[in-house]
Amino acid sequence: MSIFGNLGGLFSSDMAIDLGTANTLVYVKGKGVVLSEPSVVAYHIKDGVKKVLAVGEDAKLMLGRTPGSIEAIRPMREGVIADFDTAEEMIKHFIRKVHKRSTFSKPKIIVCVPHGATPVEKRAIRQSVLSAGARRAGLIAEPIAAAIGAGMPITDPTGNMVVDIGGGTTEVAVLSLGDIVYARSVRVGGDRMDEAIISYLRRQQNLLVGETTAERIKTSIGTARMPDDGRGTSMQIRGRDLLNGVPKEIEVTQAQIAEALAEPVQQICEAVMTALETTPPDLAADIVDRGVMLTGGGALLGDLDLALREQAGLAVSIADESLNCVALGTGKALEYETQLRHAIDYDS
Repeated sequence: MSIFGNLGGLFSSDMAIDLGTANTLVYVKGKGVVLSEPSVVAYHIKDGVKKVLAVGEDAKLMLGRTPGSIEAIRPMREGVIADFDTAEEMIKHFIRKVHKRSTFSKPKIIVCVPHGATPVEKRAIRQSVLSAGARRAGLIAEPIAAAIGAGMPITDPTGNMVVDIGGGTTEVAVLSLGDIVYARSVRVGGDRMDEAIISYLRRQQNLLVGETTAERIKTSIGTARMPDDGRGTSMQIRGRDLLNGVPKEIEVTQAQIAEALAEPVQQICEAVMTALETTPPDLAADIVDRGVMLTGGGALLGDLDLALREQAGLAVSIADESLNCVALGTGKALEYETQLRHAIDYDS
């Protein structure tokens, strides 16, 4: 068996996977990020038998729009696997999509996991990746991957603070000498922001909108601070009027969305403040010099860096490719495995 395992390694190109709640990114050794698709799987159910209909981009278009026989599922919740079988199907699909060559190849795969993931959750991710056809499955903590991807000098004996705001979780970590000194994972991210927008519109405007509309509002006019003029830009949205049950179009302003997002933004700010309070004094002094680095899709929320700067009184910068940071960092861990060996966990 080991001979075949080694042979499989000869034909494969090892890969790193950022298995995110909202998006899954695949990095292939020597090629960079080759795939970025939503973490969604659509099933067709007939006579109790599930058959995969679409994965990724195609499946996302079906969210909230499926008939009874089709089900669109997001197998990842809050950074970890919520639906084991669906996650396995999704990983298999993405591996096949990247590996257009023989089915003989068995790549080595490194996956990033939230810092707060339990041993059971880690085992579930490892098992899914191995069942999907990996030769070996390594895990790396998301904050380390995010910091590497953002180009932070984490192997130096100085303090670096990274805040990775993903779809399901926000990871706040202080790193030094290539490892985590302090890390905290709060289950607030892009999904919680979407939910906050949905519940705000239901409460204040008696309008019911779906997840897709909420996400579009967040990416178009979402902001973490009240606009200076008390209104900001606006956009037209459509949903169902809860008073008389008919579809309706209304205008929402940036000020309303800032109000809707106040709670999740505050939770992220509090997580950063807690991290700063528990950081050893010498590392805290380094963070004053270097500031805080924001990564992840949530870092793109308008004025979030300013909101954090006002609360923490530190310089806050957004990583260049914040959406791809974790995937790039996990990929670099694959490329420079010997130097970052201590950060990758191959057995549990």
